[in-house]
Amino acid sequence: MTPRAELDARLSGAARAWLDEALDEAAHTATRPAKGYGVAPWELRFASAGRRLGADAVDEARVLLLRTARVDASTATRIYQQGNAAERRAVLLALPELGLDAAAGVPLVEDALRANDTRLVAAAVGPYAAAHLDPHAWRHAVLKCLFTGVPVRAVASLAERAQGDAELARMLGDYARERIAAGRPVPEDLHHVLALTGAEEH
Repeated sequence: MTPRAELDARLSGAARAWLDEALDEAAHTATRPAKGYGVAPWELRFASAGRRLGADAVDEARVLLLRTARVDASTATRIYQQGNAAERRAVLLALPELGLDAAAGVPLVEDALRANDTRLVAAAVGPYAAAHLDPHAWRHAVLKCLFTGVPVRAVASLAERAQGDAELARMLGDYARERIAAGRPVPEDLHHVLALTGAEEH
């Protein structure tokens, strides 16, 4: 079953019809971009998708809309900056499929990582971050997950990027010692990531 078929299976008939219309509008915009400064009809549907489709389907539907509209860097940035947390999360989830270079997408990832919204943080550490964040920023993204309680399984390519990373191991060790000194438990995920680096715990 394709991702679209799986999505349709979770929607009512009315919701599927609404999404079909939204995707048609997005495809039309992709082939014949709207002129002027008006908001494209599909963008209005992007914003209202949560109300029309429900929480279980809205992320996938919004990603599908962004991909179908073939949004460029400026549109993705505008939608992210003007959107609420749920809309921003959809842009982050769509980044691997939009073909944006690091100059366009990394600022959005970095913005999300400055937030304390765990769903934004989890979306920000996906495949796009794995491919485009530099080592310094990526290490801090892993630490951000530990700080905020986002499970490190959300971090794409964690094992590959953590392997042999002595600086990440040092940062994890410092954080663990800070937690112990403060009388706080060390997250189990920290031990897991430290093991991935290949460093020995002391």
